[in-house]
Amino acid sequence: MSAISIQQMADRVAELLEQRLRLKGKDLPEKLRRGGRLLPRRIRIAAKDLAEAAEQAQNPRLLVQLDLEKAAKSYDTVSRYLGGKGTGARRMGAALDWLARLTFILLMVGGLMTGVMVWRGFLGW
Repeated sequence: MSAISIQQMADRVAELLEQRLRLKGKDLPEKLRRGGRLLPRRIRIAAKDLAEAAEQAQNPRLLVQLDLEKAAKSYDTVSRYLGGKGTGARRMGAALDWLARLTFILLMVGGLMTGVMVWRGFLGW
């Protein structure tokens, strides 16, 4: 694996971050700085490792010391996470999550109203 392939991996992850999470920035470290909190911890650490590897790959002396297997594993982890679901599936999940919250709130308010009405004597149980 060469410096070019590591840089290509970092560019691909940066592209995925822009597509999936709509993060703006010129390169991977800037996109991680802007929106790294949107990623789970394990994925965020792998993306930071890949960004550091891409930065080290620019220097020929540091390229020799670079752990290429770790960089490839980090790329696989991040790309598997970001490439998983499409936009439609994420929107559907968000809509179902919102609907579940609304249903829970309505059930709680209904139960509270019923309890108050029984306590005040409007409903005889």
